[in-house]
Amino acid sequence: MKINLSGHHVDITDSIKEHVNQKFSKIATHFPTLISLDVIIAKEHGEYQVELSTNYEGSRISASGSDDVMYPAIAAAAKKLDAALKHRKGQLKADLHQKPVSTTPEIAHEIIQEMKLV
Repeated sequence: MKINLSGHHVDITDSIKEHVNQKFSKIATHFPTLISLDVIIAKEHGEYQVELSTNYEGSRISASGSDDVMYPAIAAAAKKLDAALKHRKGQLKADLHQKPVSTTPEIAHEIIQEMKLV
């Protein structure tokens, strides 16, 4: 998976790149069809905001996290992205199964009405 990392009012150092790669390596193994991930780390008003976005199975998935410290903000965003991807994967798997159909005959209500249940 290709990770596009950019910073807004933040210098992206090698340690930040390494941390981001480490955090998203698990997601890359769980969702091998992910091709790229866009990560934007911004610092506004003394708070770090991390925005993540990717395309997964035809839909755009995005997540964000914020914290006073950068690394917990990255972890929070990664956790939200993982949950969103799992939700989307569940939706796709649910569509593969046939919905249950009613097995009662259409005349069952007529039979019940004719019965004297008193």
